[in-house]
Amino acid sequence: MPKKGGKRTEMGKEMQEQCKRAKVEGAASPSLMNYESPESLFRSLIAPIKEEVFFREYWEQKPLLVQRNDPLLAAYYQSLFQLSDLKELCCQGLCYGQDVNICRCVNGKKKVLNKEGKVNYMQLKKDFDQKKATIQFHQPQRFKEELWKIQEKLECYFGSLVGSNVYITPQGSQGLPPHYDDVEVFILQLEGEKHWRLYKPTVHLAREYNVESEDRIGNSTHEFVLKPGDLLYFPRGTIHQADTPLGVSHSTHVTISTYQNNSWGDFLLDAIPGLVFDTAKEDVMLRKGIPRQLLMQVDIADSTKQLSSLLRRLAERLESTRDLSSSDMKKDFIVNRLPPYLGSDADSLTPGHLLYLVPMADNCNIVTYFIFLLLVSQDEIRKEMVYVYHSLKNRRETHMMGAEDDAASEEGTSQTHGLRFPLSYMDALKQIWSNTVVCVRELNLDSDEEKENLALALWTECLIEVI
Repeated sequence: MPKKGGKRTEMGKEMQEQCKRAKVEGAASPSLMNYESPESLFRSLIAPIKEEVFFREYWEQKPLLVQRNDPLLAAYYQSLFQLSDLKELCCQGLCYGQDVNICRCVNGKKKVLNKEGKVNYMQLKKDFDQKKATIQFHQPQRFKEELWKIQEKLECYFGSLVGSNVYITPQGSQGLPPHYDDVEVFILQLEGEKHWRLYKPTVHLAREYNVESEDRIGNSTHEFVLKPGDLLYFPRGTIHQADTPLGVSHSTHVTISTYQNNSWGDFLLDAIPGLVFDTAKEDVMLRKGIPRQLLMQVDIADSTKQLSSLLRRLAERLESTRDLSSSDMKKDFIVNRLPPYLGSDADSLTPGHLLYLVPMADNCNIVTYFIFLLLVSQDEIRKEMVYVYHSLKNRRETHMMGAEDDAASEEGTSQTHGLRFPLSYMDALKQIWSNTVVCVRELNLDSDEEKENLALALWTECLIEVI
């Protein structure tokens, strides 16, 4: 039998608590999003723009503005988050800095007005009304069920973490100076109106956040007002600033962001070490010693030709084997992503009666779309194993909150959850990964015992159901 990660009972209790909490969060307006699949969710998010048009003409290239005059969509967007939600949320022990930032743009600079400790709603409202401060609420999907559903599906769709922030700005005020971000941004206007100005990037597809001065950015390339139900997308690196016009009580919008540190460069930094390690096992040229005193030299120009030759050998191996795997990026994604939204289907996480498990005529049906991944790695004795990591035990409460909460880290919220198997199980696991339904008897394993063990292990971890 494979080794399991975590205790079955702990997962059951945690998922039950999540579902109980979801029920008391309050019902939202009827959803206008299509949750049938991650693809359908994304299509409904950008509608009426077609998916293929979006990726061909806008993604990582230029901004997209979708202005809608749809009262139903406006009402649905408003249900995602409102200014009035803050009063109840402040009673849950929100903290300045970690959960909420209070800020205002003054003379082209961001002025932070945070207090110490926990957020008091009356003080928060006072700063909002009297100081014209913007309220930035971090990662509202931790508290709002509908955003959890949206972002969990988008993480499936993009294969990348998806975060969010809510910005609430009073009339005649601006929260942030002109700046650009290191993420792809989707903005949903929830309440009121927001006046936006976008500028040509100074750093295309930027890898970091940066504030830009007014005299550097030039004239805006786009200027418009977002109203409830409207959608705005712009690529990372797009310089932007926004303010709430006079005559509007306040503006509320949510930014949904993704693709941070998710470039080809990031992937190569993660995958190349493994490629070098594997190639060196077979290619003696990579096992030869470097020139004497190379590490003591300032100028290594004489060695660059040899390095170039070695890199070409790596490229040739890659083209012939097509074997380039990412390990740390995959783990980071699966460890930190949202747990699947199950709602009333939470009972499916409890395995049924063992008597009905795996007679060899039964089938295995994958329960939840894209909640686990496969990774080949070495165990503690440097033996290659195949690991099955999943997000079922991840905590929604700490999603995208970084390492600020030391207590949470001590509880193991950044721990990988899943199973490991001998490398010989890889083909059978790929069968289950690639097919909605697969017959246990037809799994690519040598013995019936191995087939039953694999199905039993995945079923016990709630990664498949047996029908």
